[in-house]
Amino acid sequence: MRIAMWSGPRNLSTAMMYSFGARADFTVMDEPFYAAYLIRSELDHPMRDEIIANHERDPEKVSVACSQDGSPHRYMKHMPHHMLPGMPMGWAEGCVHVHLLRHPARVIASYAAKREAPTLEDIGFAQQARLYDRIGGFVIDSTDIRANPEKALRGLCAAIDLPFDPAMLEWPAGPRAEDGVWASHWYGAVHQSTGFAGAEGPLPDLDPASAALAEQAMPHYEKLWEQRLGR
Repeated sequence: MRIAMWSGPRNLSTAMMYSFGARADFTVMDEPFYAAYLIRSELDHPMRDEIIANHERDPEKVSVACSQDGSPHRYMKHMPHHMLPGMPMGWAEGCVHVHLLRHPARVIASYAAKREAPTLEDIGFAQQARLYDRIGGFVIDSTDIRANPEKALRGLCAAIDLPFDPAMLEWPAGPRAEDGVWASHWYGAVHQSTGFAGAEGPLPDLDPASAALAEQAMPHYEKLWEQRLGR
């Protein structure tokens, strides 16, 4: 089985990668198209030069790597906005596609703490909704995972016909060999964790610009949220 887990940034995506990586039957990949995306988009992201220098820049070579099986399974953490027009998608055939969601207000508040002035393109909701229309798949919301990790992960495993493994509920603190080089900027909180954090509190207060961005993202989020597992 190859799982392509699609989400925007600040979406519990790294914790989910660690969860599947804690299983003995999975290998994981961390945003394999990121370097190719930075080159094609010409965007200035934190650690841009280090990412391009340390990761595969040729999307065709990344596609070949994504087409290979794991041991025996592979979990791939992908971001929909990395798949710019012309990026290869043949590798995605035969994958189990899962779309991971988080409320836009939470995403924006978390993202803005790491990179200023995010745009709708940066947070990936519109691209994720378009990708879902194209390839389908399963939808899971990070709120449900954090509220009851075992229930949510059991439900996901059942939906994709994968036996649940209790190892998914915890992992050792610290970085992983599979982490992208960008982990030092983005993964501080999850490196301190040994499992999923508890249920989230009220939505954060946003400044006017961030609130306007959240309003733009909400229709895309709501479209996918209505398809979530366990609804």
